Amino acid sequence: MRTAKDYIIFPLDVPSAAEAKTLVTLLSGEVGMFKVGLELFIEAGPEIVRFIRSEGARVFLDLKLHDIPATVSRAMRRVADLDVDFATVHCGESRGMLDAAVAGSGGKVGVLGVTVLTSVTPRDIAEAGFEAGFAADVTRLVMRRAAMARDAGCVGIVCSGREAAAVKAAFGKDFLAVTPGIRPADGASDDQRRVTTPADAVAVGADYLVIGRPIRDAADPREAARRIGREISAALASSACG
Repeated sequence: MRTAKDYIIFPLDVPSAAEAKTLVTLLSGEVGMFKVGLELFIEAGPEIVRFIRSEGARVFLDLKLHDIPATVSRAMRRVADLDVDFATVHCGESRGMLDAAVAGSGGKVGVLGVTVLTSVTPRDIAEAGFEAGFAADVTRLVMRRAAMARDAGCVGIVCSGREAAAVKAAFGKDFLAVTPGIRPADGASDDQRRVTTPADAVAVGADYLVIGRPIRDAADPREAARRIGREISAALASSACG
């Protein structure tokens, strides 16, 4: 049975392997998974993934692949050899790119489609040339891309907590919703725009919450993670009672 900490993905958004290893050692008992993004992977490479695994922790490799299908497929084959739990690919413009990512994974890694980044605003959508309906209601674009990811065989998507309920209603509980842009109720939203609290995200069905700065920038990161875990536990208990 999943515990509250299993919902928390901590992003290792630091520039060096040494800093990342310090955070993994500090937080491995408080969070369920560590996210390795572009910055750290470019600096530390597969070795940082192997270190996290050696500490008994799970890994979310967030490289957001976006290229022609053949390149994405070959890249995902390499990812699949790293023994990670999840890896991301942009939904982008092409169902073929998603198909290629799933095929390249060989069933060894869960492929997540990135729908619309949580830093993106309706104005950004409009300026990018999307039809007015998508700019007026970003959830429409998220759902369109979620359907494409589901049809391609992705295990789930990355979306904001604001869209998680609609995703679950449309595609069922087994289609994962991974939600970044999570901020405690008393926290600042910084450069994220479509944000939600841990309790609200869990209440609407989010399966994993990517929570970075509220933990990393706290005076006591371990206690910050525990506090968020308690918020998640309360939300889970409330949902069970409801």
